[in-house]
Amino acid sequence: MKHLLLAAAAASLVLPVYAAEPAPVPSPGEIAAAAPASDWIAIAPSDLLVMDLAPDAKGKPRRVVIQLMPAPFSQGWIGNIRKLAAAHWWDGTSINRVQDNYVTQWGDATEKKPLPEGLVTVPESEYVTTSDAISEANATHLDGNSDASSAAAALGDEITASEERSKAAQISIDGTRTKAALDGWHERDSYAPWVEIFNEWPVGAEQMGEGLWRYWPVHCYGAVGVGRNMSPDTGSGAELYTVIGEAPRHLDRNIALIGRVISGMEYLTSLPRGTGPLGFYEDEAQRIPILSVRLGNELPAAQQPKYEILSTSSVSFHRYVDARANRRDPFFIKPAGGVNICNIPVPIRPVAAK
Repeated sequence: MKHLLLAAAAASLVLPVYAAEPAPVPSPGEIAAAAPASDWIAIAPSDLLVMDLAPDAKGKPRRVVIQLMPAPFSQGWIGNIRKLAAAHWWDGTSINRVQDNYVTQWGDATEKKPLPEGLVTVPESEYVTTSDAISEANATHLDGNSDASSAAAALGDEITASEERSKAAQISIDGTRTKAALDGWHERDSYAPWVEIFNEWPVGAEQMGEGLWRYWPVHCYGAVGVGRNMSPDTGSGAELYTVIGEAPRHLDRNIALIGRVISGMEYLTSLPRGTGPLGFYEDEAQRIPILSVRLGNELPAAQQPKYEILSTSSVSFHRYVDARANRRDPFFIKPAGGVNICNIPVPIRPVAAK
C-alpha cells in the first residue's frame, strides 16, 4: 500500500495544472442586489403618490406608485399635485389616453371637474433650474436623510465638480482599475450638452457662464409629466402622463416632469391603445376608472408604501453605471463603451414590512 501511495503521489506531479475558473463578472442587477444597506436611501412615503385603478377583468387590483421629484425641480407643479391629492381630486377620473410607443395619460376626460382652490400658475421658466438653486436644495437631499446628505457633501459641489467627479471616480473590477463614469458618456447625448444622474434623477444640463449651470429633468421610460395646452399654458398638474415607449427627449424643457413610476408600470403599458387622435379613447367605456390617488403618508401606517433607492453617491452605483455601459457578464460579446442617460435606471427596491 505504501508503494501505491508513493506511485500515486509521483503521478500527480506530472499531471497538468489547470488555472482556476475566473470569477463570473456580475451584471448590473447583481451589483445593485449586492450593495450594502448603507448604500440605500429610504424614500419618504410623503414623496410617493399611490394611484389605485379599477381592478382588471379578472378582479385583480391595480396599484401604481409614483415617486415625486425632489426640490428644486418642478416644485410649483408638485405643490399643485400635493393639493390635488389631498383634495382627492383624481378619485372618479380616468385613464383616457394610451398612445402606442409614447404615453399613457390620466385626469378628467370631461375637463369640467372644478379644481381645488390654491393651485398656482407655474411659469415656463420653471422647466429648468440653476446650479445655485440645486446647491441650496442639496441640504435636504430627498427625504432629508442625514447620511445621504453627508455623502453628497463629501463629494464637494454637486454641480461645478460634475466632470471632475466622473473622471476621478475609480473602482476595482476583476483586479483592474477602470473609470466608473466612463469619460465622455456625459457628453454623448443628442439633446443636452451634458447629462448625469443627480441626486438619483436623470438630468440634462448646459453651462451658462463661469460656475453657472442650468439643469432640467429628462424624459425617460416611466417618467411622469404634466399635460398642458398650447404655450404659455404649462398645466396645473391635474392632467398627468407617463412615458410608455422610447424616451421622447424632444419634450425636455417643453413640458414639466414631476416624477417617475416606480411600481405598477405594467398596468399602464398593457392597456388597449386609443384609436382617436393622439391615442385618446373615443368610447367612454374604454376609459379605465381611477378609484383613488393618495400621498403615501395619507394611507394608514400599515399600508404606507416603503421603498429604497440606491444612492448615486455610493461606490455601488459607480460600479452599476460602469456595468451598464460595459456589459461583461456572460451573455454579452462586445461591451458598448458608452451608455444612454435613459439606460441607467437608478435601482429602487421595496422594503418588506417588519
